[in-house]
Amino acid sequence: MKPEIEHILPQRLRQLIEAIPQHISPYIEEIRVRLGRPLEVVTADKVLYVLPDGTVSKYYQAAYRPDDSDCTALLSLISNHSLYALEEELKRGYVTIQGGHRVGIVGRAVVEDGEVSHLRSVSGFNIRIARELKGVARSLVPFLTDPVGRCYNTLIVSPPQCGKTTLLRDLARCFSSGGEHEAVKANKVGIVDERSELAGSVNGVPQLDVGPRTDVLDACPKAEGMMMMIRSMSPDILVVDEIGRPEDARAIDEAVHAGVQLITTVHGKDLDDISRRPVLSRILQQSVFARYVLLSKKRGTGTVEGVYDAEWNELWEGRVHAM
Repeated sequence: MKPEIEHILPQRLRQLIEAIPQHISPYIEEIRVRLGRPLEVVTADKVLYVLPDGTVSKYYQAAYRPDDSDCTALLSLISNHSLYALEEELKRGYVTIQGGHRVGIVGRAVVEDGEVSHLRSVSGFNIRIARELKGVARSLVPFLTDPVGRCYNTLIVSPPQCGKTTLLRDLARCFSSGGEHEAVKANKVGIVDERSELAGSVNGVPQLDVGPRTDVLDACPKAEGMMMMIRSMSPDILVVDEIGRPEDARAIDEAVHAGVQLITTVHGKDLDDISRRPVLSRILQQSVFARYVLLSKKRGTGTVEGVYDAEWNELWEGRVHAM
């Protein structure tokens, strides 16, 4: 188990997770803790329940059920014993911890003036374990590079938990390093890491390898961060995760007209799915992106279903690739 995850688990939960058999534990992607309900771990291809002795079962009836003391201790450790310090994160329903791991949180939402002001009576956690996989983007880079070695504006389309953040991080590393492909020079890369997942920054310092020429603006809203990065760091390529809000679209328009290349992601099943959303539809109509990458789990997490050009012509046909 990664040290950052050990650090936030209360003793009883940590003992149970550490006792999970070694042929399973390295492949855990999520640990789900729900008050009074079965303790669950999720891998790429199965859901398992943790029994009181640390063994696992596909049946939930005999699973360990976290109690109020487990959940209270977990929340305290996640917040470093200061819930006030997590006020903004709790509004969004998740906290990013050291290493880029993200903890989703649910409970009773307190709404003020039509907006969530904070959560109380927290009753569920989803600990999503981030993994750094270097080299997973190498086979894609030639498809995302023009004849003079410049990165195309690229949109990665992916359902949740299909490896888009892992792929995005490695693309940033590849384009920042250069050298791995003869046609690619080393670029100045700017990452706006709103949820601290791409670079896993601690006190502003990236803990994950995002490349030698990469600057990271951590915990900053994407739209504002993109403009700050362009003004302050003059990147060749901007990298941001999960666009979709109207302000994101405006920032993308500004970035493209400033001559900056863009690599970003969006949640979606396929190209038709994202084209039906008003904000994304407007971006697509403006032909901002010259390349689209579609991910799935068909052959495992990070399966590249296709690479398409601006007219959505298939460029990846017949290839098989998964992380």
